[in-house]
Amino acid sequence: MARQINDTFLRACRGEQTSYVPVWYMRQAGRSQPEYRALKEKYSLFDITHQPELCAYVTRLPVEQYGVDAAILYKDIMTPLPAIGVDVEIQGGVGPVIANPIRSLQDVERLGEIDPEHDVPYVFETIRLLVNEQLDVPLIGFAGAPFTLASYMIEGGPSKNYHKTKAFMYAEPKAWFALMDKLAEMTIRYVREQIRAGASAVQIFDSWVGAVNADDYRTFIKPAMARIFAALREEGAPLIMFGVGASHLVHEWNDLPLDVIGLDWRLSIREARRQGIAKAIQGNLDPAVLLAPWDVIEERVKRILDEGMERPGYIFNLGHGIFPDVQPATLKRLTAFIHEYTSTN
Repeated sequence: MARQINDTFLRACRGEQTSYVPVWYMRQAGRSQPEYRALKEKYSLFDITHQPELCAYVTRLPVEQYGVDAAILYKDIMTPLPAIGVDVEIQGGVGPVIANPIRSLQDVERLGEIDPEHDVPYVFETIRLLVNEQLDVPLIGFAGAPFTLASYMIEGGPSKNYHKTKAFMYAEPKAWFALMDKLAEMTIRYVREQIRAGASAVQIFDSWVGAVNADDYRTFIKPAMARIFAALREEGAPLIMFGVGASHLVHEWNDLPLDVIGLDWRLSIREARRQGIAKAIQGNLDPAVLLAPWDVIEERVKRILDEGMERPGYIFNLGHGIFPDVQPATLKRLTAFIHEYTSTN
């Protein structure tokens, strides 16, 4: 017998009318949960993601605790990079650190290709375990976008200004476009297998693309994004785009072959629609608000929901990930409030 899935999130992704506003939270699985922190005392992120039973537990935990309408696969955007020859280590308190940063066209040409089922089989084992046995909501797969991945690969780790990345983009266009092509192909293969394993939707995180202006985005980045979304469109799963500090790029995303635009808190939903954004919208509470008293949270959330509900095709989320010091009880209460406030039954 097929599992009964709450498809409210998927219908909202497609711009359909729903009986309430669906909700999930970026980084809903992870550092704000005491159960997760207890696991991290024994296991690294690498350990967790390589053990399907454990990874599935971390992925489904917020669904069970908060009542959200979608799960997002627990892993890191760096997961596929070692398969193509990137020496990456996730360092506590720092983030991804690359031992062999890209400096030339030759460095790009040395990168290999991913064979997803061979190179990262644990990812798809986790997906199949979740969708076949454990979840009654859709599972969102994800990947990092080429610019954001390239920024780590060129900078050698996290950056505040991405000047090495942009300098490489301007000074070495041939190498830059070769890198975008390599990363686009890797993303297509990797995400396609996530969908085929059972992911019902996919979010592409271009977390740091807000560092570039719209002209440079159109020239240096958008061709790779168009290629990715066009290829993934054939798989039939809703496609979500998200970046931080990227409000100036939403018009570029609006004409890509994707379904949902994720907004951070810098651009209101009403203003985005007034500017002509016609796709479904996801967002966009500032995650810092979750540290405020409940009356402040409720007032801010009502305002966002009222704007979101002005048209079909709206999913509540945060404008970036949950902070570690947010209380799980707050997220549970918030989810229940959103469902109750927006219910049309």
